[in-house]
Amino acid sequence: MSGFEFSYQAPRTLHRKLFALAGIGALAWIAGLVFAPERAWANLLIVSFWLLSMGLAGGLFVGLQYVCGAGWAVAFRRVPEAMIAAAPAGAAGLLIVFLFHPELYPWMAHHGEASGFHAFWLSRPFFLLRVVVYFVLWLGFSWYLVRNSHRQDEEGGLVFRRRNIRASAIYMYVFALSYWLASVDWIMSLEPEWTSTIFGIYHYAGMFVSGVAAIILLILWLKRTSPLGDFVNQEHLHDLGKLLFAFSTFWMYIFFSQYMLIWYANMTEESVYYILRQQGVLGVLFLVNVVLNWGVPFLILLSSAAKRTPAVLASMAILVLVGRWLDLYLMVMPPATHGKVALPWMEIGMMVGAMALFVLTFLAWFRRAPQVPVRDPLLSQSLSYHN
Repeated sequence: MSGFEFSYQAPRTLHRKLFALAGIGALAWIAGLVFAPERAWANLLIVSFWLLSMGLAGGLFVGLQYVCGAGWAVAFRRVPEAMIAAAPAGAAGLLIVFLFHPELYPWMAHHGEASGFHAFWLSRPFFLLRVVVYFVLWLGFSWYLVRNSHRQDEEGGLVFRRRNIRASAIYMYVFALSYWLASVDWIMSLEPEWTSTIFGIYHYAGMFVSGVAAIILLILWLKRTSPLGDFVNQEHLHDLGKLLFAFSTFWMYIFFSQYMLIWYANMTEESVYYILRQQGVLGVLFLVNVVLNWGVPFLILLSSAAKRTPAVLASMAILVLVGRWLDLYLMVMPPATHGKVALPWMEIGMMVGAMALFVLTFLAWFRRAPQVPVRDPLLSQSLSYHN
């Protein structure tokens, strides 16, 4: 364990490459503001929500481990803990959209059309107040969990684990409600005439499965480049593969439930959402979305051998992450561009930049503590884990 008294230091060349990629993303957005401003703002909403969700997925994964009393993931807990660092960057990007380009939301431009509770909920002051409340709750709980985890490394004992168990039990309820409302506020209200009662659960599924995919990729990378590989084995990867398989299928279940009910009811005010997304190139992307997020991962990860093979597991994790971006694109871009599709130079540039920023924030947080929580009482259970 002595080797883990020091935190991980990534090569400087890697940092330079990541900063360069993040700069490309920023330049793509600036160029977009000049040549296609509406697409540029929509893309900023997409990548910012993606960054925020990736950070929140890390915090959710950590909180679930505490609530369930699970010990199997303790050996690599610092990975999802460090993912939380991406959340403030995503929150900052969303604030820029909400404050400087409210025109992305049609209800902000047409204040007098709604009435009653609808008008109260979709009012700009209350909308911004909810944004602040969401951020304070998410970042506050996440920071508290990581702080206690780090203090346990310094002081030992069970007190910090007990505090995190209690905090996580509260956070699970708070997060479930607030993330559902946030996804309705920030994504569904782009088309305020359309509603879905399971839209929040749909986002929850997409957020968590993409978070698991990121954890898998980060662990596989750190296994090759750091001593963490001595503590994470095939059993851990197998369980992460099972989570990726399970929540990919859960995402598809919610996707189908929403689509099937709207298709079956055939009501104009509901079916218009899918009609817009099944025309021309968008219709092809609509099918690709299902293939990336569920079709291929489901078929490949059915076998135990696939879940234990790093190359296969990494490939499926990459597919899911690309699928998550495409899923967000199909939710945000069609109403912003009225269904028009252009060459995706801006989308690719900004997403590459967002991914680089995610890794940069991860590395900045990951190096602040030992790579393994050496004083966690469940660490020995994690190291001897077998399934």
